[in-house]
Amino acid sequence: MAVLRKLARPLLAAPFVTGGLRTLRRPDTALTEAAQPVIRAVGDRIPALAVDPPRLVRATGAIQVTAGLLFATGRAPRLAALTLAATLVPASLATHAYWTEEDPQERARQRAHFLTDLSALGGLLIAAADTHGKPSLAHRSRHALRRSPAGLLSPGTALARVRGGARR
Repeated sequence: MAVLRKLARPLLAAPFVTGGLRTLRRPDTALTEAAQPVIRAVGDRIPALAVDPPRLVRATGAIQVTAGLLFATGRAPRLAALTLAATLVPASLATHAYWTEEDPQERARQRAHFLTDLSALGGLLIAAADTHGKPSLAHRSRHALRRSPAGLLSPGTALARVRGGARR
């Protein structure tokens, strides 16, 4: 399975790295215009993100390059995959809004791109949940509490003492 991860991560990260570099070098005006509705909608909900579109498009490109390289090299792969997934959703909504297209051929082309992005999102979510066959942090902490020496407090006892009651 380790060989599969070492092969699959760079393959999944490659479009994000190349696309992010292209966006950083030349933030396309068409891309910036396509991002306007998404930026406006996000800016209404989160005022701190209501910046000028070219800057946000470049920032997204920088995030995609950084997270893509981290993911491809196996450095913080779960966080990198989650970051790539978070950048993919608004980018796909902005650039592949097939439901707004009038021309049937263009609509079909945009739908295909949108579905491709959806499949990449699924792969990134699987990668974000991948623990390399090791138990998750929540699982390890639950089992560590069960195996703790009698002298340590259980979560219930500690909570009762914090609330002012002693649990015996």
